Amino acid sequence: MIECPDCNVQEQYVLEQLQVKAEIKDKTALAVIMGNIKQESGFRPQVCEGGAILPYDQCLRGGYGLIQWTTQARYDGLGTFCTRYDCDPSSLTGQVRYMINELKFRAELAEFQTPHQQVGYYMNSAYYWLGWGIKGPREQHTYNYLKRFK
Repeated sequence: MIECPDCNVQEQYVLEQLQVKAEIKDKTALAVIMGNIKQESGFRPQVCEGGAILPYDQCLRGGYGLIQWTTQARYDGLGTFCTRYDCDPSSLTGQVRYMINELKFRAELAEFQTPHQQVGYYMNSAYYWLGWGIKGPREQHTYNYLKRFK
């Protein structure tokens, strides 16, 4: 099991769930996913686009949560999933459960589970999963995680 001893509690939880629930074992794939989440939300599940910290039902514009679910369908999907599976859409645990089960993530899961690929390979899958418009320092975050993983 890959660990990140100096990561915060939220980062450690996501890293563990990606390995246990999504069965992603490759260090680079995990670093890319973590780097993208870092870019999207800084691992703050209640962040509304622009930086306001709000519960799920009060973020009315832009992206919300760990991966900044932005489209109405993806945002509503989080709420519907958590209603169906008795979780809180504002919580880290609820959002990680949804993230791992969401169709867009599942569509890229086989690529994330493919071992021994380069950062660019996994970053391509992250793009299709998240649909980011601004690349930002995603790769810097990725390489930072690679250095911190044990």
